Amino acid sequence: MTLLLILPAGMIHRHKTGIFKKSLRYAPITLSYLHSLIPPDADIETEMIDEGVEMLDYAKYNPDIVAISIMTGTAKRGYEIADYYRNRGTTVIIGGVHATLCPKEAKQHADSIAIGHAERTFAQMLSDFRQNRLQEYYVDKKQLTPGSMPIPRRELLNKKHYITVNSMLATRGCPNNCQFCAVPYAWGKRYFKRPVENVIREIDTMQGKEIVFIDVHLLADREYAVKLLKALIPLNKTWFGLSTTEALNDKYIINLLEKSGCRGLLIGFESVSEEALKSMNKSFNILNTYKTLINDLHNAGIRINGTFLFGTDHDRKDIFDRTVEFVDRAKIDLPRYSVFTPYPGTPVYNKLHMEQRIISTDWDLYDVEHVVYQPKHMSPRQLEEGLHKAWKQTYSMPSILKRITGTSKLWTLGLMTNLGYRYYARNLKKYRQFKEGD
Repeated sequence: MTLLLILPAGMIHRHKTGIFKKSLRYAPITLSYLHSLIPPDADIETEMIDEGVEMLDYAKYNPDIVAISIMTGTAKRGYEIADYYRNRGTTVIIGGVHATLCPKEAKQHADSIAIGHAERTFAQMLSDFRQNRLQEYYVDKKQLTPGSMPIPRRELLNKKHYITVNSMLATRGCPNNCQFCAVPYAWGKRYFKRPVENVIREIDTMQGKEIVFIDVHLLADREYAVKLLKALIPLNKTWFGLSTTEALNDKYIINLLEKSGCRGLLIGFESVSEEALKSMNKSFNILNTYKTLINDLHNAGIRINGTFLFGTDHDRKDIFDRTVEFVDRAKIDLPRYSVFTPYPGTPVYNKLHMEQRIISTDWDLYDVEHVVYQPKHMSPRQLEEGLHKAWKQTYSMPSILKRITGTSKLWTLGLMTNLGYRYYARNLKKYRQFKEGD
């Protein structure tokens, strides 16, 4: 039996046709993790395709079954692939966050849908397919048992495609309820923590010095975070991860981050407007603490990948200049801008739909760089233009040098990643949604 695992990519991130450079790309965990769920004695020949780093050559593969993982921004491409294989008579399974939020839609393009996490259903789906009894839906939204997560098959990934293949999870889920996030609606408002000893055991299997924790909120549970960070110290690794500002308003945690080898954090600052933060359910982001937090992290040698979101109902046309000015003044090493995006299946999408403010259901546009709803205080085109202007200003050479000079021991890496985003910012206009005259 032959299986093809596919991770589709949206138009901006797809290999060759997109603009996302290798210098910004770590290996996604989805494919190697799904591979680890296949029983060793199942006698299944498996191939994996990540469209972010390689083109899918339809002629190259003739699988018995195809498994595709989609999020909203990749759903349209995933359906295109699924339809091609089904037209050839190949069985197709679809899973992922979009399939979990919109299972009936996904079912129109697949023989079977995996809803929720796959740990307890994927192997069953493969077994049922082999026995000609594949069901239409497999649902598993229950909490995992601590220690139940297998180690992803990273050795099967092509290392030359990524800056590192050592992406991993120590936790899953998030206890917060941010308005723009699909996590609590797809997976439930749960926070799962792997035993620290299991995390360390997995790290011991990795080659190389760098690790990327892709946890949505690695530091949400302070007691667990302290235990994990202390356990990382003797490993002498360099790692990068994600956090909220709330968890970092703690000098003891920052001290442990530095000692444990943390050299970069993606932090959701989201806005320089208090009203906008409250509307996103992120009132724990306190504007007057941002500068102190940033200084503390820089003093600990930790670079900051700061994310900002444009287009809330409290944003007016001055939000773009205010944000860019803050980013430069605060010396945020690697800023990233996105558009408020209401994902289908979430309350915010339903609310905007009821208000007749959804202007597109083309899932290709749900990649956080396109406008899919009517903003309250500007036109969709003005929101797009403001987004592009912010990207261009922030990734001008004067801004780059102003932000990264003197803020980190990893100056060379900071310049490399900024140049990667500079390329991205300068080419984003190729994917403009609104043309002249719109």
